[in-house]
Amino acid sequence: MRIIVSDSSCLIDLRKASLLDAFLDLPFEILIPNALFEDELLKFTAEQKRAMLAAGMQAVDIPGSGVARAREVLIENPYLSLHDGFAFVLAEANPGCILLTGDGRLRGLAGANSIEVHGVLWAVDQIHGNGHGAKECHQGLEVLNVDPAVRLPARELLASIKRFAALL
Repeated sequence: MRIIVSDSSCLIDLRKASLLDAFLDLPFEILIPNALFEDELLKFTAEQKRAMLAAGMQAVDIPGSGVARAREVLIENPYLSLHDGFAFVLAEANPGCILLTGDGRLRGLAGANSIEVHGVLWAVDQIHGNGHGAKECHQGLEVLNVDPAVRLPARELLASIKRFAALL
């Protein structure tokens, strides 16, 4: 089974779009650095976090060598956050995985290191391809479109909304 290493931003957006459960049903092994799971999913309740773990998501501790590697990455890329560094290191430690992130700088670093990288819009396409209805995907994207805290690329988001609207 292929691995997805997720940062927190995509999970937050999928939750806002009411598509998080459908994402967790995808045929992937989904990992998140434990530090992100504990520190960045602030609006998730303890019950929601337990449900994510029960659905198969794994909150992974970064070992000492991984923390040292994250430090190296951050020295070389000071624009990244510590949590970005942990997500990158976890992806790097899982060859052939997909890094799911909305952070443009992290996406660039992953791409430069031959790590496949995708974002929320790709995840919504995967959700739909896994049998989830176009209506729910369309509604979720509409929610993200009007949320000022969501920072998806406008042109791509509108194209996805239009594509799902045509399937209704």
